[in-house]
Amino acid sequence: MADGDDGPLVDPEDARAIVEGRHADPFRVLGPHQRHGKRVLTVFVPGAERVVALSGKKTETELAPVADFPGLFAGRFGRAKSYRLRCSNADAEWMQDDPYRFAPVLGEIDEYLLGEGTHQRLWQVLGAHVVTHDGVEGVHFAVWAPNALRVSVVGEFNLWDARRNPMRIRGGTGVWEIFIPGLGEGTAYKYDILGRDGQRLPLKADPVGFGSEHPPANASVVRRIDRRHWSDAAWMAERHAAQTIDAPISVYEVHLGSWRRAEDGARRLSYLELAEDLVDYVHWMGFTHIECMPVSEFPFDGSWGYQPIGLYAPTVRHGTPDEFRALVDAAHRKGLGVILDWVPGHFPTDPHGLGRFDGTALYEHSDPKEGFHQDWNTLIYNYGRKEVANYLISNALYWLEEYHVDGLRVDAVASMLYRDYSRKEGEWVPNKYGGRENLEAITLLQKTNITSYGEVPGIVTVAEESTAYPGVSRPVDTDGLGFGFKWNMGWMNDTLRYMAEEPAHRAYHHHLMTFGIDYAFSENYVLPISHDEVVHGKGSMIGKMPGNESEKFANLRAYYGFMWTHPGKKLLFMGCEFGQWAEWDHDRSLDWHLATEYPHRGLQILVRDLNMLMRETPALHVNDTRPEGFGWLDGGDTEHSVFTYMRRGREGDARVVVALNMAPVERSGFRVGFPAGGYWREALNTDAEVYGGGNVGNFGGIVTEAVPWHGQAQSAMVTLPPLSAIVFVESQGESNPWDRNAT
Repeated sequence: MADGDDGPLVDPEDARAIVEGRHADPFRVLGPHQRHGKRVLTVFVPGAERVVALSGKKTETELAPVADFPGLFAGRFGRAKSYRLRCSNADAEWMQDDPYRFAPVLGEIDEYLLGEGTHQRLWQVLGAHVVTHDGVEGVHFAVWAPNALRVSVVGEFNLWDARRNPMRIRGGTGVWEIFIPGLGEGTAYKYDILGRDGQRLPLKADPVGFGSEHPPANASVVRRIDRRHWSDAAWMAERHAAQTIDAPISVYEVHLGSWRRAEDGARRLSYLELAEDLVDYVHWMGFTHIECMPVSEFPFDGSWGYQPIGLYAPTVRHGTPDEFRALVDAAHRKGLGVILDWVPGHFPTDPHGLGRFDGTALYEHSDPKEGFHQDWNTLIYNYGRKEVANYLISNALYWLEEYHVDGLRVDAVASMLYRDYSRKEGEWVPNKYGGRENLEAITLLQKTNITSYGEVPGIVTVAEESTAYPGVSRPVDTDGLGFGFKWNMGWMNDTLRYMAEEPAHRAYHHHLMTFGIDYAFSENYVLPISHDEVVHGKGSMIGKMPGNESEKFANLRAYYGFMWTHPGKKLLFMGCEFGQWAEWDHDRSLDWHLATEYPHRGLQILVRDLNMLMRETPALHVNDTRPEGFGWLDGGDTEHSVFTYMRRGREGDARVVVALNMAPVERSGFRVGFPAGGYWREALNTDAEVYGGGNVGNFGGIVTEAVPWHGQAQSAMVTLPPLSAIVFVESQGESNPWDRNAT
């Protein structure tokens, strides 16, 4: 029996709580500690019949079984700080280290910041880290569960037995931690939590886990994130210039799982394969950025990543964190920025997730009127709780710092900003002033932007915000939200409504194409044709266009010409660049065979040329966010369904004149005003034969004459092909090719 001269070496109540897996303070009982003025070693090794503590080369201390508590051993122990356990039963003998001999890993500063909710780099202290502690290699686990009675780490390494590795609570932080020697990268684990009521919760994945098992399995997996092999120093030093409001920005939005599949059509491409195939393609197409739909780990493929559970884990569907880094690095070496979709608006109710994580509404609101999202059957973060805000803000910083991501596009911002979002009267809780604004969410978004821009130079944040909330892309110190850009959902909806109309009816909807200019400079806008426009019965982009096949392609080419010459940065979802007929399906590859056939191939080349023209022509990007960058020549020609306008860059930059003919008839001898005389090069014509058009145009350019028109002193008679966009660029010292006297 494990008794001493002054009584039992282990208090019976403590012993019972240990073997039943419900002790709230296991480090007070297990490991070396003082009892009755003596140093006592207590260990719990279920299945062992004999345990010997080995310290030094020859010192052995046999520990006695504690009566009535199988697996519990105790004995008087010397001063040795380091020891190992030799355990045996009738069938085997094994050696193991004792987790309960190790001091805490978290320091006082970490503990202070965790308690304050201001630890900006939360991932450096929470989660599972491979470390060497007191000369021993193993894994340090730490998790926030302030209302738990007991938290244990479980996995195959301890037979998923919650009794074997209960953790220690750190003061008033609500954080539990333990160092388990002998574990390493690849270890699958979960947290086994007892609520305050003593009820055992479903096993939980790690909220700050860096890896996960392949779905449908959902345990967290220990992954190292400290191996940083970067070769993108040149990009990182200069990327700020590629992401300002004056820069040419054209974003290719991609779902990594369905952009392209392996040859068998079933296997998703790995991050390493995407680092070659996707990066090379996007670079060839002339886009400046890749935007990935969420890569944070998620359980359900059909959510496309927008219902994440592992916010700190790149999805294992494509590989490891190191391999995701390799994808980002490859993009940077090609001069491409990488933007991630980020989802701080809600999280799913899966039992292994954040919902009632420690038996209480910890990450979410307890009141469903605040904490349950009716549209998506998900839970809403409690943004007013300091630890939850810390968790989300730190997560944004995590992706920017650890993976060199260049920006975050924040999903569903409107759902965060308003307490009555998608709710009827009586289904929501007003803010403290009686209003509908979610003040805590607004503060969170502002702090996220302040932290991101302040800590990581050169990054950009983008809001998907579908309402008229003011100042989304304005500085926080002027009461804005602090985003760099905002998606222009109004422009997208209006112009697609116009394009869906039969040309004979477009005269009655002319304003849908022009209204966007009325507010185009109220925010720093991105013009988005995203995945949301090609799913759920909305049809593909080519499918939205009216007319026969030839007219559909002409319409879409003209629309892209309008989009790329309209103020605002550009975003196009994968497959839209070559006119895929089918709606996007996340379970299969894009129809890449189409991109080898005209007119699909022609549309793809047009998008490539539009990207190149935008990048090479300052007037098409420098003043995207300023009214001086745009001027109507004639925005009211409803009779002809023609739109003419000009774009301007900096002083001295070549100006651009755009003529858009949205009728299926050729306009020959159509007079257009020009802001300067001389030769204007036809820099792009969407009806060119190479794009699949009829090759109607202006023989490469026009020469103006001194005939006032459209408020300009100069004009020219031009030919507008049916359903087309033509871009003229001002000549700056370029000779008129038809002038025989030109040198």
